[in-house]
Amino acid sequence: MNKISPVTLDQYAAMDMAEKRQVWLEISDISEAQFEAHMTTQKAREADVPKVGALAPDFTADILGPNRQRTGGRISLSSLRGKPVGLVFGSYT
Repeated sequence: MNKISPVTLDQYAAMDMAEKRQVWLEISDISEAQFEAHMTTQKAREADVPKVGALAPDFTADILGPNRQRTGGRISLSSLRGKPVGLVFGSYT
């Protein structure tokens, strides 16, 4: 079920975390316990997020052709060390 937010984006931006939590609970379809469990999981994941200025973790990605289809080739970030790299996140499938 879609619920309409009781606040505008400007009002939301001006809120502290406790106030935002109340809005989340008001418009959410999950229980407070489920919400707290979700927030605990999200906070734990933050420990693994690279910090600004840190080296990016290595990964391997499929190479796409001009038609945005997989070419069968793959490339690793580490193979591009020392070269400018732009990353575009999205789904091209």
